[in-house]
Amino acid sequence: MSGLREAHAHIFAHGRALDMVDLSACRSSGEMIDALCERASRPGDILAHGARPEAWSDARWPTIEQIERVAGGRVLAAWCFDYHALIASRAALTAAGLREDSPDPPGGILGREPDGSLSGVVYENAASMVWHAVPEPDADERRRCVKRSVEALSALGYVEVHDLKAPTWLGPALAELCQERSQGHFVLWPLLDNLDEVMATRGAWESGRVRLGGAKIFVDGTLNSRTAWMLHPFINGRREHPCGTPMMTSGQIEAAVRRCDEVGVPLAAHAIGDGAVRAVLDAIEKVRPRTAGFRIEHCEVIDEGDVPRFAELGVIASVQPCHLLYDIEALRRGLPGRLDRVMPLRDLIDSGLQPGVGLIFGSDVPIVRADAGDSIQAAVHRRRAEMGVEEAVGAGQAIGEDEAWACFRG
Repeated sequence: MSGLREAHAHIFAHGRALDMVDLSACRSSGEMIDALCERASRPGDILAHGARPEAWSDARWPTIEQIERVAGGRVLAAWCFDYHALIASRAALTAAGLREDSPDPPGGILGREPDGSLSGVVYENAASMVWHAVPEPDADERRRCVKRSVEALSALGYVEVHDLKAPTWLGPALAELCQERSQGHFVLWPLLDNLDEVMATRGAWESGRVRLGGAKIFVDGTLNSRTAWMLHPFINGRREHPCGTPMMTSGQIEAAVRRCDEVGVPLAAHAIGDGAVRAVLDAIEKVRPRTAGFRIEHCEVIDEGDVPRFAELGVIASVQPCHLLYDIEALRRGLPGRLDRVMPLRDLIDSGLQPGVGLIFGSDVPIVRADAGDSIQAAVHRRRAEMGVEEAVGAGQAIGEDEAWACFRG
């Protein structure tokens, strides 16, 4: 497990998460409350990550009344593991400007109880609003978070790390860290909205070890939040958004492809649902960019007709197979008739994508842990280790262990 490439990480968020309450071991909403209560015994904001309500025995978030009893009037924000939904205390909602009479913000959803009151759970851009209202660490703390993350990833055998939502300050911070460390290469993908700022400063920090990869966009949400953009409705989707929630229009995706091609860098598009994947492929096919290296991140559900288009258009499938281990319950409940289209790795390779070149693996840490063995388990066995063979999701899409490891090496 040495000499690996982590093709999809969030370095600063990973380092910051190491100081937050880890809810990944919780098995119910009650256990989540217990974990938060332990942290609440100390002063300050209560921040947590890793919640997996879909897999809990009661399969639900705590109530806002339970959250309030823990928070005691303080800011509390606890992320779902996918970082596309969180539950917040009333103080955190108020800090973000969200009230009982607030409408859903653009690109976001406010969870509500049957009586219309806020449940405390917020999705997509609404979750981002709450998180951005939490004070950011200062420059020294940011550097400490980056260093901790890099050290942890290095200990797992990664020698190259791609950051797929790189803050504008990350390049200089990594360049400084590389002066202390003799190993490690980093490829940065800032949000498209920040691309001009990052390109203007790249001459001061870019080197053989730290470089700009391209820009990133978010085309849809996630499966657990039922906000992934699907071609067909979720069985248990939202009444107002049965096929998920597109975060961009087709025209906006096409404009993003053109913008990146104009400045000579590729685009990485977050696209989890098959509708989002198709929309990105359509935009790339229409523009036909001259710049190489355009990527689709996650590709968790791909329609059979779109699989060969990756190789035909020269688009990289950047997949995090480990997500399968965390999404099994959500997939079975939401897409029971389409499990054969979940992470169709066998089809992607057979259609012409070379492992490690056209098909690359990462973890999305801190969304899930960065241990490459998790993705190998998912790609080869299509189930969690403790599950029986009959519980595999899309068993026909399994690939060999050698092929899976090759996807971690460029």
